[in-house]
Amino acid sequence: MWQIDQMSLRLFIAVCEEGTIARAAEREFIAPSAVSKRLADLETLVGTALLSRSQRGVRATAAGEALLKHARLIMLDHERLQAELSEYAAGGRGHVRVLANVSSMVEFLPEVLSRFLQANPGVRVDVEERTSADIVRGLEEGAADIGICRDFVSTRELDVTTYRSDHLALVVPKDHPLAGAPAIGFVQTLDLNHLGLSSNASVNALMQRIAAEKGRELSYRAYVSTFDAAYRFIQAGLAVAILPREAVNPQVRQQYGLEVIPLAEAWAERRFVICVRDRAALTLPAARLIEHLMATR
Repeated sequence: MWQIDQMSLRLFIAVCEEGTIARAAEREFIAPSAVSKRLADLETLVGTALLSRSQRGVRATAAGEALLKHARLIMLDHERLQAELSEYAAGGRGHVRVLANVSSMVEFLPEVLSRFLQANPGVRVDVEERTSADIVRGLEEGAADIGICRDFVSTRELDVTTYRSDHLALVVPKDHPLAGAPAIGFVQTLDLNHLGLSSNASVNALMQRIAAEKGRELSYRAYVSTFDAAYRFIQAGLAVAILPREAVNPQVRQQYGLEVIPLAEAWAERRFVICVRDRAALTLPAARLIEHLMATR
């Protein structure tokens, strides 16, 4: 039975992620020739081609994709082992990797993590922004310990805990005729020029479907990729937008001169969930972070 050493797995992962041996070598601080030798030995060991090489770089073969999936899990488990042993040796130290969607990053996660890190100075938390569907895939592939995403995506075999909610609202400039309204129905907004947020693709699709069911059309005047850009477009009077009201906090409202009108629709409330592959297998820092998240809802 053949065995693959961790260095070979690390280099194989780096090559797959970087797309070229040169970039992988630079990332891992090793000579390209040494990387090539490791990969050649690895393919000889397993008896099949793991990489497809071309002038544009390298990519994993079908066998390589299988190895990549397991290699990431092996490296993650090794990192978890080191982190947990370090915790027992030094007390409260470790590393947690989190995948989170853009709404959580804008609405609450920075403040929640700040309090956690103040209480746990020996823990390092790496956060990567992804779409909800990508968060599920990333957890399944072992790319992170914890995921924060929407509840509408299929979480398959993951361990899922309902976390918190946010609420969609119509955001307008403070001098807009609708500013100050206590609430508004979605259909009432369809005569307005809307601003689309690319990270809200699922919400955009939902609203377009609902508009079509009402025999109407949702008109997007422009699309932007960030909440900050959306605030600026609305401030300039170019369009209105349906955004989570939690993302338009009092400071944002004051800075950009915005008004938030609650959307009087049952579907305006949306839920976040916390996902992990196996809660029982979490490192102590990751388990502590989940406890902190749940305690600060």
